[in-house]
Amino acid sequence: MKNAKGNNLQTMQPPKPYRDFTDFLSANFPHRVQKVTINAGFTCPNRDGSKARGGCTYCNNQSFSPRYKKTIKSITEQMQEGIDSFLRKYEGVRYLPYFQSYTNTYGDLESLVAMYEEALAYPDDVVGLVIGTRPDCVSDELLDYLSSLSKKTFVLVEYGVESTLNRTLERVNRQHTYEESVEAIRKTAERGILVGAHMILGLPGEAKEDILRHADELSKLPLTTIKLHQLQIIKGTKMEEEFQLSPKSFDLFSLDEYVDLCVDFAERLNPDFYIERFASQSPKDLRVAPHWGVKNVEVTHKVLKRFAERGSWQGKNAKPLLPQHSRFLSTHSADSQQEK
Repeated sequence: MKNAKGNNLQTMQPPKPYRDFTDFLSANFPHRVQKVTINAGFTCPNRDGSKARGGCTYCNNQSFSPRYKKTIKSITEQMQEGIDSFLRKYEGVRYLPYFQSYTNTYGDLESLVAMYEEALAYPDDVVGLVIGTRPDCVSDELLDYLSSLSKKTFVLVEYGVESTLNRTLERVNRQHTYEESVEAIRKTAERGILVGAHMILGLPGEAKEDILRHADELSKLPLTTIKLHQLQIIKGTKMEEEFQLSPKSFDLFSLDEYVDLCVDFAERLNPDFYIERFASQSPKDLRVAPHWGVKNVEVTHKVLKRFAERGSWQGKNAKPLLPQHSRFLSTHSADSQQEK
């Protein structure tokens, strides 16, 4: 795997052990940028009966969006509340509305555009848009609109991929295939839109080598960012029922085991990708397991320490990519690898 100067990326140790999403934002914006989480009231085809009911077996949306059951305020009101909270902490901040809860491209084009435009029209230093969604819920018409929008402002579409194994996706009732994820990611990137992927490490039935092969497969795709999440058993989910009936069928990592896994995963990951985070923490009152007793930032610090202990870095053990799998660099992205 070589960069534009012909250097072998696998054998070059960069100054930092992995490409941090904060560095990506710093390279693209001359000011601090914060996401403002938006709940636009979307549902999911895996819940409303279009594909299934009940959702993914691990999913209780309240686990990552605790306000989702409350009366949904307008997008403008949510922007105001989010920005007000940041104004108390930082000066000179710019904002990225983050459409997070459920499937934020699941609707007719006119309604979707109206929601996105309302967020972008907020008068206080909005510099772009981040949209979380499923890979089976993005139309060509919407991608064309987002492509046009991306020429004027920052646009990042994050897809819940979760696993590259169809047997796992079927087991957790995901109701889409990995092939659909690949198609959505490629169609999005081909239009010049930045693309992210979410992965859950430790889904039932996946051995460690299965998890590490996810890194090999994802590395072939034209991704900009990746988010890693440890599997969490959440109250009120089908997976909680499965866990209570057969806890031994789940391989929940200890904190140290998970830190090692993150480094192993990053070592096999395309060094062009920006890693946005290594872990997530659902509210304690909703989480059945695991209970690590640390915050996300502490997990990241432990991962950094483990990189240093190994003398390792992202992409160290990445497999060479075929030319057709090489990631093209978006005009939004600084080619910091050339500096390394």
